[in-house]
Amino acid sequence: MLFAGLTESDFGEIHRPIDQLTCSAGAEIYRAGDPARTLFTIRSGLVKLIRELPDGSQRIVRLLRHCDVMGLEALLDHDYAHSAVALQTTELCRIPVEAVERLSKRNATLYKELMSRWNRALGDADRFISEFSTGTARGRVARLLLWLAEFHDGNTCQLFSREDLGSILGLTTETASRTMAEMKRQGLISEPRSNRFVLDVQSLTRLAS
Repeated sequence: MLFAGLTESDFGEIHRPIDQLTCSAGAEIYRAGDPARTLFTIRSGLVKLIRELPDGSQRIVRLLRHCDVMGLEALLDHDYAHSAVALQTTELCRIPVEAVERLSKRNATLYKELMSRWNRALGDADRFISEFSTGTARGRVARLLLWLAEFHDGNTCQLFSREDLGSILGLTTETASRTMAEMKRQGLISEPRSNRFVLDVQSLTRLAS
């Protein structure tokens, strides 16, 4: 996905292989402070970025999904800024940093694509702060469910543990669980399979606003 605009001759500049790998839910992809030598593009699945807080607790600061790039800080820094853990079974492409650096210097298309990914990552970070960390618990949950459904058929999504849900939204696990239960009772969401939800998009959109 990242190299979509390159020509066949460009790939002659890549001296280390681009690997494809599959990570099961809960697998750690990299840890904050690890040497940042690799970028990852997400082919499918969902990944959480975790920041360690001074009190020893953790906060999920962002979710990454299909078409997102992980580890962009590797282009500017020596270490990863966050820990990355798969929330679902996730398919990744692993790309050596030196290959991206070399190609972006001589290929304007790749450079523009990298800048686009940086901009998208900043936009997602702003969205997590403004939409998922403010307002009522019901509003936060509604906005996150609608965001997760954007890359499915628009009214379904796959969720994860209530602990992770609370960590993303800045809620306690108990509050996240209670809010989801209330939404089920009110018919805003249904759960035909474990952690797979069908959404009443119109009602959730009103709630989210």
